[in-house]
Amino acid sequence: MKIRYLLLHAYGMGGTIRTVLTQANTMAGAGHDVEVVSVLRRRDEPHFAVDPRVRLSALTDLRRSARQHPAGPHGPLDRYRAWRADRAAGRPPRHIPRSEAGHKAMNRRIEETLIGWLGGLRDGVLVTTRPALNLLAAEFATGGVIRVGQEHVNLSAHQPDLRAAIVRWYPRLDAIAVLTSRDREEYVRRMSGIRVVRIPNAVHSLDQKPSTCASRIAIAAGRLRWQKGFDLLIPAFARTVEEFPDWQLRIFGAGDKHRQLRRLIDKHHLYNHVLLMGSTDRLDDEMAKASMFVLSSRHEGLPMVLLEAMSHGLPVVSFDCPTGPADVLTHGKEGLLVPPEDVDGLAAAMRRLMADEALRAEMGDAALATVQAYAPEAIRERWTELFTDLMAARTVRR
Repeated sequence: MKIRYLLLHAYGMGGTIRTVLTQANTMAGAGHDVEVVSVLRRRDEPHFAVDPRVRLSALTDLRRSARQHPAGPHGPLDRYRAWRADRAAGRPPRHIPRSEAGHKAMNRRIEETLIGWLGGLRDGVLVTTRPALNLLAAEFATGGVIRVGQEHVNLSAHQPDLRAAIVRWYPRLDAIAVLTSRDREEYVRRMSGIRVVRIPNAVHSLDQKPSTCASRIAIAAGRLRWQKGFDLLIPAFARTVEEFPDWQLRIFGAGDKHRQLRRLIDKHHLYNHVLLMGSTDRLDDEMAKASMFVLSSRHEGLPMVLLEAMSHGLPVVSFDCPTGPADVLTHGKEGLLVPPEDVDGLAAAMRRLMADEALRAEMGDAALATVQAYAPEAIRERWTELFTDLMAARTVRR
């Protein structure tokens, strides 16, 4: 089976990139013909490992080395094409809603290159991995390729302009894959005539060093943005310090809220208790050192970092935000769920686990058992079933 995965920036770092590359690697390992196509390339090498059997290419190379042209255009037609390309590079994309992050990452020249590539596809399966790419595939990949759009964020989290475009264009795709049952219900309710399936992301590996749950370290991770709710987590942790002064919260990630979070730490005098650790390539090692994982997001798709924490046998304290955590966790089994944005409730849940090492270990064992269902091989079978079914349906229609 020929499968193409289309990413905005396959060479970068982020949860979507990691999970899509895990899918590609697993499908290639099962003998499929797999290619990962990156709309943009800004790095020499991908941040995450790519199986040697997976072909990796880019449509637009933005590396400095790629901008060095030995000679300019020669004839009038060359000069016109260069002028037109430069003009398009200075204009925003035409078909991507403004609120979609891909709108800022792309210009009209990149968009036109991508549309041309989509229009040339004639066979196999194309998996697009964010709304901007899903929308373009729905409108322009009409040459016979089977189109599967992935959604990594719940529908209600999108802005109105993007939701309107999704409702208009997604029904033209062959299928949409979402991460949670609640999100599937919302897509089915908002659209008709499209197949919506729930296929969660796989963890990149279950061969992880387990936590002993004996340390005095709580861990959180994610981009330092409003969505991740670290501005709620820090004051919640402040409510635990008087009773548990030997505990420490380590937050891993980078983002535009770093300065705001630093001020919040200073405000609550948590200099020795809450540490902004920055980005790391060794998050697995850091999770193994911790005794609990805390998810404070205002909304999620399916939080991969939560599953990764569970693969280390970490109990979880999480807001029951839409959507994601409740699709994975059972309250009181693998961890504790707290009403969304309830700072006092989050503090109380952390105190409960801080006070009881045996409970942490018990919930950590349950987390490790639950996460087995998210093994790469288990998720691969669900994708294979979907692709095979779509190809069979295409053959019958023909």
